[in-house]
Amino acid sequence: MIPVSTILACVFTLFVSLILPVLILIVFAVKNKDNGIWSAWFIGAAGFIVPQLLIRLPILSLLSAIDGFASFMSSHLLVYALFLAFTAGLFELAGRYAAAKLLTKKLNFKRSLVAGLGHGGIEAMAIVGISFVNNLAYIFLINSGSFDAVLVETAAAGIDTAQLEAIRESFLTTSPVLFLLAGYERLLTMVFHAAMSMIVCYAVHSGKPRKGLLVCLALHTLLDCGAGITLLINQGTLSQALGYTIIYTIMTAVAILSLLILKHIRTRWPDPAPIEGGTL
Repeated sequence: MIPVSTILACVFTLFVSLILPVLILIVFAVKNKDNGIWSAWFIGAAGFIVPQLLIRLPILSLLSAIDGFASFMSSHLLVYALFLAFTAGLFELAGRYAAAKLLTKKLNFKRSLVAGLGHGGIEAMAIVGISFVNNLAYIFLINSGSFDAVLVETAAAGIDTAQLEAIRESFLTTSPVLFLLAGYERLLTMVFHAAMSMIVCYAVHSGKPRKGLLVCLALHTLLDCGAGITLLINQGTLSQALGYTIIYTIMTAVAILSLLILKHIRTRWPDPAPIEGGTL
């Protein structure tokens, strides 16, 4: 049986990554009916989906199929981590900039913030939310006894059940804290994405985009370099406890910095006159 603590941790992360982004959107839309909240959120979301899911990840899949590239990266893991961090920052920066340009005619602080929440929210939903729907489905099957029937049917069909058995074992042996941390990470990351999109939008609004783009790219790349710490954990160079302590301490500090960035830009970017026509 999967313990209740694990189930609650998974429910928390599912709520944060799949339900919370939608709730935030609805609250903003209700409170700001005439500020184009819906369009800003979906434009911000497209700024993640198009460059990251539709362009970057397929390119990485193609590169990983090349023997020379795969062998080089497997023997230079830290270089690979830096490569992944930089390309993630670069492609998402392109999406943020495109979103800011699309919002230019009616660009204000609230729409910029919502665009950032759309960027971070759709990432949380696509990367974490959907996987935790699957996690809870597996947990239900295991605790109800139906999982054993699935194993029997899979084996009868001549399919190797090793992967399914590994999935069950992971739920039985993984600490609930790790499932909980996945939700905490999404909270921190959504705050970070909101700040990064705000930097880009404010830079476009002020007519001086170059500095904002460089700052955004540098911060995004540095944060994603935390993947290098994960590699050290997997290699056994760092203990899991120490490695995760470092990662989440850095992420918490970055989220606090992101809130300060949002507050600073808010003081420099007053609300404009209401948008006419009730644009959605």
